[in-house]
Amino acid sequence: MDQDIYYKRTIVKELVPSTFLGEKRPLRIYLPPGYNELLSYPVIYCQDGEDFFNFGRIATTMNRLIYDDQAEPAIIVGVDVDKSIRTSEYSPDGDRFTSYCRFFAEELLPFVEHHYPVRTDPNERILAGDSLGGTVSLHLALDYPSLFTRVISLSGAFLLSTQERIRLESDLSWLSLSMVIGLEEKDVDTGRGRFDFLEANRISKQLLLERSCPVVYEEKPGKHVWGFWQKELPSMLKRFLL
Repeated sequence: MDQDIYYKRTIVKELVPSTFLGEKRPLRIYLPPGYNELLSYPVIYCQDGEDFFNFGRIATTMNRLIYDDQAEPAIIVGVDVDKSIRTSEYSPDGDRFTSYCRFFAEELLPFVEHHYPVRTDPNERILAGDSLGGTVSLHLALDYPSLFTRVISLSGAFLLSTQERIRLESDLSWLSLSMVIGLEEKDVDTGRGRFDFLEANRISKQLLLERSCPVVYEEKPGKHVWGFWQKELPSMLKRFLL
């Protein structure tokens, strides 16, 4: 097969007006090969949208899954973030966290669903995030179970506040989670201190399993970097798209 087809992609940029954030938030939206507005598509919502496209190479990965593995074509919505306020939006303790979550559920979803033929069944929506992006993705699913039931977490920052949030739940059998964590993530510098992400993920996995959450959990050699996560994305996407 001609290798060039993997790198041909249609990516549309949008601005979503947000009352909750007091701004217009940039999106980058991948439309799969053969995109047809008369069809409907599963949708993947990525935190750190720019990073998922530039460092995670998610568009190329999606093309490969479609062409090589007969994965169902999906639309990918990358939600950009200003790195200077990322922690305040993605961390459960951040002062913009509640506003960001409300933007995501109450403004972003309706915008995308109005403009693109994405499916609205919660089982056809996937949330994906790395580090704190994994954190906010899990919290969105827990807080909006009627909207989100599938989460991909790349080294999620599942620290104490997230563990406490999971403990509030009694039954998570409706939630499907795919988690990967690097064995070298025992001392991660977050800018807010150093944390053992490996232990935090082990604790969170156990809490999820105790609440009947279907979890696919993997520990692999790797650090808290996109070089590790990029390699894991294809198999994690396959679990939900094949």
